[in-house]
Amino acid sequence: MIRRAPGLALMALALACWPGTARAQVFIASQPHPEFTIGPLFVRASVDPSLGPVSIDIFWSLVIPPERTVVNLDQDLFLLWPSEILDEPGLGKPDRALAEFVEKRGFIALGEGRVALLARSLYDMSENRRPEPIPGGAPFVTFVRQGGALGLTSPVSYIKIPWTPRLANPLWMMNLKMRAKGLVKDKPGTWIEHTFWGPRHRLSVSFNEVRSRALFPMYFQHRDRVIRLADEPAQIIAEFADSDHLKIDELYPQASRRQLSETRDKTETVSLYLDRSEGLTPQTLTVQFGYFRGLQSWAPILIPALAFLLGNLAGPILREAATRIQSRLAARIHVGPSGEGEAVRHRGVVLSRETLGRIRPGETTYDDVIRIAGPNFEQHEQLAAPNRRTVVYRGRRLIPERRRTFGWLATVDHWTVEHHEVEIEIEGDRVRDVQARVRRSRLTSPEGT
Repeated sequence: MIRRAPGLALMALALACWPGTARAQVFIASQPHPEFTIGPLFVRASVDPSLGPVSIDIFWSLVIPPERTVVNLDQDLFLLWPSEILDEPGLGKPDRALAEFVEKRGFIALGEGRVALLARSLYDMSENRRPEPIPGGAPFVTFVRQGGALGLTSPVSYIKIPWTPRLANPLWMMNLKMRAKGLVKDKPGTWIEHTFWGPRHRLSVSFNEVRSRALFPMYFQHRDRVIRLADEPAQIIAEFADSDHLKIDELYPQASRRQLSETRDKTETVSLYLDRSEGLTPQTLTVQFGYFRGLQSWAPILIPALAFLLGNLAGPILREAATRIQSRLAARIHVGPSGEGEAVRHRGVVLSRETLGRIRPGETTYDDVIRIAGPNFEQHEQLAAPNRRTVVYRGRRLIPERRRTFGWLATVDHWTVEHHEVEIEIEGDRVRDVQARVRRSRLTSPEGT
């Protein structure tokens, strides 16, 4: 009898910019180049309004070539799951060999236990025929990887699925049931969004994702044992209970399907069929959702109505009052460091005396002028003298004349505005003449400029 261990692997994608990710499975055999395939395959994640541990159901069967026998396939299966899972009491003691297996590879074991494993008949679906539990269920170990530049990883779990003849029986489908933590992540939002629309969450379930730092070493060691999907149905499913209070904002990809559950009351289902032709390319189903209660259910009606009333009734009054207050404060109060000639407002191009001193008639070229004074200018040309042109720089400085000063806060007596204009006459490619003019005036308010 040949013993080998094909393992299902659901990998955890730990990207900081993609919260709430449940990475998917990769099946791995204990012997290289497995001849059998997996199919059908269904990965179902069930979410309820409590947003506690997510109930996970994985349904699968083996597709065995006709020339193979059940005796040759007598072996255990293993599954890598991308998050922490919870122990189901009453199934037996943990399998210490699993913890030793991961510890020998440099991982740190965090917890052990067992989850339920059942076999379901595909033809006898009567109420009297319940799923057949596998004694002892499936033992698991939860572990992390520590070290390196990124430090501690998120926890993942390694599950052993004991061999049973039902695995190779095409009339039966295996069902692994467990509760997983950390699959639903909160989406950041403002207090207004949380108050009126409720908090938002994100759930992502992927298939063939092996880039997690804790999972990739396990995949890399057994990459020649990866089991391909058969030409059978394969689907990722996310179920959300209490659909009367559910709001789904986004779905990805567009090929995903959303509908009410045909078997569960008040449950909405989002599903994605896996493309077998994609090989080991990750395929992801992402759902952004939220549950609402009380006032939040009326938000789609109350918020537009309130905005309409404020915009049409109070809007003009508030806008006029705010404009006047802002104008008076800006004219009479200045915040900033004190200093002679301090220009608190600036518009256009104001060339300093030092800058103008670098522009020398007869020496400075047109390109030098652009480099020294900048590209924001007006250019005048004379049709009668095509080799002459005038470059004009204009700017404005608005200077507050302080009366009383308290540190950086001061009252303003009036404002001095300076209009700067520099004309640079260029003949050919050389500067011929430079003229600078400054006009000053006095204002009571900067809004008058």
